[in-house]
Amino acid sequence: MWGLPYLFIKISVAELSPAAIVFARCAIGVVLLLPLAVYRRQIGPVLQHWKPLAAFAIIEICVPWLMLGYAEQKLSSSLTGLLIAAVPIVGAAVAALSGAERLGPARIGGLVAGFVGVAALVGLEVGAAGALPVLAVSLAVVGYTVGPIILSKYLASQPGTAVIALSLAFAVVVYAPFVALDPPRLPVSSSVVLALIGLGVICTAASFIAFYALVGEVGPARAVVVAYVNPAVAIGLGVGLLDEPFTVGTAVGFALIIGGSVLATRPSAPAAMATNPQPAALVDSPIP
Repeated sequence: MWGLPYLFIKISVAELSPAAIVFARCAIGVVLLLPLAVYRRQIGPVLQHWKPLAAFAIIEICVPWLMLGYAEQKLSSSLTGLLIAAVPIVGAAVAALSGAERLGPARIGGLVAGFVGVAALVGLEVGAAGALPVLAVSLAVVGYTVGPIILSKYLASQPGTAVIALSLAFAVVVYAPFVALDPPRLPVSSSVVLALIGLGVICTAASFIAFYALVGEVGPARAVVVAYVNPAVAIGLGVGLLDEPFTVGTAVGFALIIGGSVLATRPSAPAAMATNPQPAALVDSPIP
């Protein structure tokens, strides 16, 4: 589920602007989730926290998804998915710099390995694409790192369906003027339509709800494992379906980033791996 977006975005950017892709993806998510949140009478309580909600929508959705679309105009889907795998590494670095966690030698080694892997990918694989797409992915990585912090600090007690539905609605409002000023050329191909549906249904509505449920089921420490699976799925789909190359640089970068992520995010003590459910309101079952 979390490795699919890069394939769908790569298919979509062949005919649509990054802004149009974000708008369509969010609009589909709103259509699916907002009625559910209204039915549960969750909208009013969440709107009382509109400031952190808007910040979360901008940092987790508006900016990263636009940056990914821009980057994939030049980068392969597999390379983009692999670069995004640096999120746990950046998160561990932020936690260490802020004093929230202490890093032992193994975790420091993981950070170093992960950053070396990213550097290897940039040096060996980016080539003619230039620095701007890499910068765009870097902004997405920062957004994906900071967004969950806002969520856990300010919105953890709120129902997940309403938080996500309203965040997506915020993004729809933000991007509607851009799409109106630069409308897509119609008709678009059936492959792009299917890719947009996949982005909206699987990679937006379903994945957000599933991640909330996953955190509640196994705790945040184990839920981070999705970040390790993500690039493997992205690379497999990109190579298998889009004929993207799998090079030595990709293999080296993959090994360093995933290995570094595992080490950098390992628990400081065995107790940290214990199930640590979020508040009941955060874990919001998709079944009404």
